[in-house]
Amino acid sequence: MDSQGRQAERTHYALSFMEKTADSLTGLAMGAFIGDAIAMPVHWYYDRSALRQDYGIVRDYMAPKSPHPGSILWRSEYTAINERGDILHDQARYWGQRGIHYHQFLRAGENTLNLQLAKVLMDSLITCGRYSADDYLSRYIHFMRTPGNHRDTYIEECHRKFFTAYARGTAPAKCAGTDIHIGGLAHVGVLCAYFRGDLDATREAVREHVRLTHRSPEVLTAADAMARMACDLLKGSSLRETILAHGSNWFSQRKAMEWSKDPDEVVIGRHVSPACYIAEAFPASLYLAWKYADNFENGVTANANVGGDNCHRGAVIGALIGGAVGASHLPQRYVDGIDDATRLCSQIKTIVNRP
Repeated sequence: MDSQGRQAERTHYALSFMEKTADSLTGLAMGAFIGDAIAMPVHWYYDRSALRQDYGIVRDYMAPKSPHPGSILWRSEYTAINERGDILHDQARYWGQRGIHYHQFLRAGENTLNLQLAKVLMDSLITCGRYSADDYLSRYIHFMRTPGNHRDTYIEECHRKFFTAYARGTAPAKCAGTDIHIGGLAHVGVLCAYFRGDLDATREAVREHVRLTHRSPEVLTAADAMARMACDLLKGSSLRETILAHGSNWFSQRKAMEWSKDPDEVVIGRHVSPACYIAEAFPASLYLAWKYADNFENGVTANANVGGDNCHRGAVIGALIGGAVGASHLPQRYVDGIDDATRLCSQIKTIVNRP
């Protein structure tokens, strides 16, 4: 082969590598949104017989149905101490009522609040051309305090703690509570996609961003592990290898072999809780990502159908499997059917293809 032929081969290889990397980056980001939206109607169903009765087997986007038989929103409360802390707006009247679906006004394919805030994060990244905690905080506060910016009824505890502190006059960068829920990992896939495999930059931004709402060491350690996994995927490691390499505090080869003998509803229910606490929810996420490493659809739907805090697990599972298989292997009906698909795809394309 002459020098011209070798140069053409190198150029072809480089272009192929760039295309594959962009495919994985897009899968990382888009997978998180899809995983959340698939689970949204059956979020926090702990009674699986009720889940089956209301929705059957979840395979596609569905709208939430009311009433939610397992809703505990009637036990939840949030009272803003002044107008700076008003984040419930017209949804406040549903708090304290029985049977209220947490996401009652969302459409099929629409994301829950934490993933809607991931879009706010992408707007910040695109505008600033870098990660800026101050810019994100400004956008976050404006988004949450402006009526009508979202139609989600449930506001996670981390946001309630943040705005209670904010209402008392605490500086935004110091308003985070020590929340230990897996919702703290909802934005990690987007940040990993933005930093395109730069491990040090990814880890630094993930830590800084997660600390804005979750100061607990458990959540920060899990977020760092997920960032390492995502960066390894972009270097060509298999998802199963990287989960076992960086998730050993939560998941192991022995557990993988033992748990895989049981149905998913036994693993997520008996071996680990389906609840939101990071000590249980992160290993549950890693297990389902490990089991369905080659099949995005099966992974995100298995997660939805075992109930519990499946939306936030779904953001983790969707990002990891999406990054592993690439956007080209995400079901097209999921990409086309997600709410506000044109804008979301444009945002993701912009962060993935940034200069």
